[in-house]
Amino acid sequence: MARLNVKPTRMELSNLKDRLQLSTRGHKLLKDKQDELMRQFISLIKKNNQLRDEVEQQLTESMREFVVAKSLINESFIEELFVGAETNVELNIHERNIMSVIVPQMDFEVKEAEVSSDIQYGYLNSSSELDNAIERIEGVLPKLLELSEVEKTCQLMADEIEKTRRRVNALEYRMIPQLQETIRYIQMKLEENERSSIVRMMKVKDMGIS
Repeated sequence: MARLNVKPTRMELSNLKDRLQLSTRGHKLLKDKQDELMRQFISLIKKNNQLRDEVEQQLTESMREFVVAKSLINESFIEELFVGAETNVELNIHERNIMSVIVPQMDFEVKEAEVSSDIQYGYLNSSSELDNAIERIEGVLPKLLELSEVEKTCQLMADEIEKTRRRVNALEYRMIPQLQETIRYIQMKLEENERSSIVRMMKVKDMGIS
């Protein structure tokens, strides 16, 4: 490990010891932050996987019902049915802080009443498969919005974990060892200078006696 290019003086030694103490404390804080981020990240990943499985299952079942409905009902009727249909969602995005990571928090409300009034068709022209497909699509929307929030949070936390990991490694494998090596070098040089001074003093003393 290459040492820092500094003069071997007591002042530099004192400064380097202060820097080493600060770096060691910073390393511990960053390591604790990294561990806590990982703990929360793993929890979010589990939630993300669970939500994704539920959303994919509901969408798959909805599409299965819809395919069956298309085979039983006139396709032009189904197209006409969904031309003007829409779901209104009121979405407010706030910010929250997780271990210095700013992540989105989505508050949303699905206007179900407006959805049901938009989709109007007679029961004689419909089928249970079409009804089930529409109901599943409406039911999956809140989970789909929640999934987008969780996935974005996971992405931001993963980026922060990587940044923190690089800082921890820089301190642990470069900065701290470099400071320690430089401190040892200066201490050795100061001890060597002190021994040389003692030897010179002894020689001067012996010359005075003689």
